Amino acid sequence: MGQGPLKPWDRYNQELARHVRPPAWTNPKPASRYNLVVIGAGTAGLVCAAGAAGLGAKVALIERHLMGGDCLNVGCVPSKAVILAARAAAAVRDAGDFGVHVPAGLTVDFGEAMERMRRLRASIAPHDSVKRFSELGIDVFIGEGRFIDTRTVAVAGERLNFRKAVIATGARAAAPPITGLQEVDYLTNETLFSLTELPRRLAVIGAGPIGCEMAQAFARFGSEVLLVETLHGILPREDSDASGIVLESMLKDGVKLLCCGKELKLARSKGGQVRLSVESHGNGYDEVVDQLLVAVGRAPNVEGLGLEQARVACTPKGVQVNDRLQTTNPDIYAAGDICSPYQFTHAADFMARTVLRNALFFGRAKVSALTIPWCTYTEPEIAHVGLYGKQAEEQGIAIDTFTRSLGEVDRAVLEGRTNGLVRVHVRKGTDKILGATIVASHAGDMIAEITLAMTHGLGLKHIASTIHPYPTQAEAIRQVGDAFNRTRLTPLARKLFSRLMAWRR
Repeated sequence: MGQGPLKPWDRYNQELARHVRPPAWTNPKPASRYNLVVIGAGTAGLVCAAGAAGLGAKVALIERHLMGGDCLNVGCVPSKAVILAARAAAAVRDAGDFGVHVPAGLTVDFGEAMERMRRLRASIAPHDSVKRFSELGIDVFIGEGRFIDTRTVAVAGERLNFRKAVIATGARAAAPPITGLQEVDYLTNETLFSLTELPRRLAVIGAGPIGCEMAQAFARFGSEVLLVETLHGILPREDSDASGIVLESMLKDGVKLLCCGKELKLARSKGGQVRLSVESHGNGYDEVVDQLLVAVGRAPNVEGLGLEQARVACTPKGVQVNDRLQTTNPDIYAAGDICSPYQFTHAADFMARTVLRNALFFGRAKVSALTIPWCTYTEPEIAHVGLYGKQAEEQGIAIDTFTRSLGEVDRAVLEGRTNGLVRVHVRKGTDKILGATIVASHAGDMIAEITLAMTHGLGLKHIASTIHPYPTQAEAIRQVGDAFNRTRLTPLARKLFSRLMAWRR
């Protein structure tokens, strides 16, 4: 058991294992037939299973590895614990800006920070545990689930007959085609959180969300970090102004960006180190690092599922589904990373809810109707929902864009966090919100207000008329609404109001 995310095999990882893969667990005797069989106990699978059981369905849940999936074990939970420890280090480093001086200087105990992560992860694990889901009345099976026909799943020598099934097996880190990668030892998100010693030099390949979050965090801990990206800049999917703000912050933290990288090659070096060579902006780099994190590439977990026997089609990107999350077998659904371009825990959660409506209640809920926000937890955070400006242009949608810099927001000024913005796109000539990007220290919390407005058809004028506490960074959202309202005061309207006011004097 002391493998992968469960290294080191200390008391906290042993506690985690007792919850998410209890060593003495005995699979139950299968029911004659299940309303729902769920393969995969990550976020999508757990929500499907718990929701269906809560509605009175007879449910079987199959997991081959660890309950909780990526989110609990190697994703959201451990990464945010590490990021917050790094933020604490940065707060001490920058305390002098507030007149607070730390005489002894900054010392980071990386081993202690990682132990804290393992302790907190273990404390959260009961929510996703075998025990909890069994107590919900769900038959939990530990083992490899495989379809043997269109109505039956085999697991650990048993056959589970179902009326409906859900594939929620997720995705995993996949090695990209980099020269020499197979010859060196490297980390992915599935092994990174097993580190107990801070690497003196760390190379990160990929400046997407995971790469940027971990590059900044390890730089704040004290590693010398090289961030390699084939495209220009970081977070290429995001608004360029927004990603530029985040890049500025990362450079301040000491991350060295090698973007527009070409001719990337890897090789073994002495003592288990990795030699990395790459060309960036016309300059050649030849660096030796202690650890290498590969933060690009994902592959769906479709192997060994017997999809052909179940008449379920798949592609290299995952299981094929329609807008109601049905596979090519109408009695089998899929949810989460196995079939979604939005590989986020909260997206998997709401996809699972869509499956429950459609699979159990003859619903016609569409996944395309979901308004899905996301956030990258760098400092500052960058959060987004809906369309980007460049997407609107590509789709021929005319928009008006309103931007508020955090430098104009009192709370941000007082906190010394003026490097950020709120940017909202509306359909031209209206207040209908089509998309938004926020860069702020808690952008992930702030984006929820705009997501709520979009989900329920509330426009910018509704946000402008909503009182926000002063002083808060969220005031910037209301101020964007105020900016929209000012556009409604046309020169003609202003002239008429002036005449009215003069008459009333």
